[in-house]
Amino acid sequence: MLTGELKSKIDRVWDAMAAGGVANQLTVIEQITYLLFIKRLDEIHTLREKKSVRFDKEIENPIFSDDQDDLRWSRFRDMDPEKMYEIINLKVFPFIKNLKADDTTYASFMKDATFMIPTPNLLQKVVDMLNDLDMKDTDTKGDLYEYLLSRLMQAGRAGSFRTPRHIIRMMVEIVNPTPEDTICDPACGTAGFLVSSSEYLRETYPEILHDEKLRNHFNNEMFFGMDFDATMIRISAMNMLLHGIENPNIQRVDSLSEQSLESTNKKIVNRGQYSLILANPPFKGSLDYDTVANDLLKIVKTKKTELLFLALIVKLLKVGGRSACIVPDGVLFGSSNAHKSVRKMLVDEQKLQAVISMPSGVFKPYAGVSTAILVFTKTDSGGTDKVWFYDMQADGFSLD
Repeated sequence: MLTGELKSKIDRVWDAMAAGGVANQLTVIEQITYLLFIKRLDEIHTLREKKSVRFDKEIENPIFSDDQDDLRWSRFRDMDPEKMYEIINLKVFPFIKNLKADDTTYASFMKDATFMIPTPNLLQKVVDMLNDLDMKDTDTKGDLYEYLLSRLMQAGRAGSFRTPRHIIRMMVEIVNPTPEDTICDPACGTAGFLVSSSEYLRETYPEILHDEKLRNHFNNEMFFGMDFDATMIRISAMNMLLHGIENPNIQRVDSLSEQSLESTNKKIVNRGQYSLILANPPFKGSLDYDTVANDLLKIVKTKKTELLFLALIVKLLKVGGRSACIVPDGVLFGSSNAHKSVRKMLVDEQKLQAVISMPSGVFKPYAGVSTAILVFTKTDSGGTDKVWFYDMQADGFSLD
């Protein structure tokens, strides 16, 4: 749980960024993400150093060479602001952009990292704030990052990447993830659904971190996320790292495209491999037919992203897999052939279990559209019997 003191400290850094000319909220979070990554590299290297001393042998897979010692967080954090600024701008950022993927799981997300903190004094404030945080405490560092992401609520277009956390938690509890599940979000944004699922699993199944087989699955093969925005991929990967998932499968890929099936990321878009999908995919988007994966167009001939994502979810699920997905009300009431065919597919070919209608203000201030949650299981043989309809009058919070 974050203290009021820590929140106010973050707020001051945020305000200082704005005053220093970094007005874009996503840029603020991205710069902090880079610094957290740099701090993490030093922590990993320090652990390997201690291990080498304990066993009296050479460091295995050192991240920093002897002549790169000044690039380590524990070294430059105590420098005067001008020297620190020069080191980070001219040495540290080029270093993280050229890391090999085997140095750390997250190296591949840093290839186009750009340093955008405008002044040495502002950089020192941010470094001091992050340095005061006990990064060994998963709950604290996860809460810190969630608090940072909550600031996206004020970020105009960027806010579309953020689903309210109480809505995510409700959906996670409805589908009840288990330690054996393989969980995916094909439009993951900041990875809220994946993070909330991991928290639910740790609370409900504490043995997941003590049993070697379950722990390995949890850290390496349970969570998959896709997004086409490089900034979102970096943020979601860091969000998962700070919430204790060591090796999440987060990939930059346009999950609806035909090219995604032919790319090096093919593993993540394999059809029929997930047992649970949670998503709040983009609404109101429109794509060209020639860019959309052909197997999705066979399910529903449409350019609308909300319908194509439902088709994608059905394709990605294995038989018996289940999903909770947020859709605009148009999916429920639209009269076009595409809308009707999607509803017919869910009811006649799969098992539709619940439709939860949410009030229109849930996604304010950046969207007033009315939405619903669809809960269904993939059967490929029907099975829809009684569908639970629920009209949510309020979400327990003010609708703004």
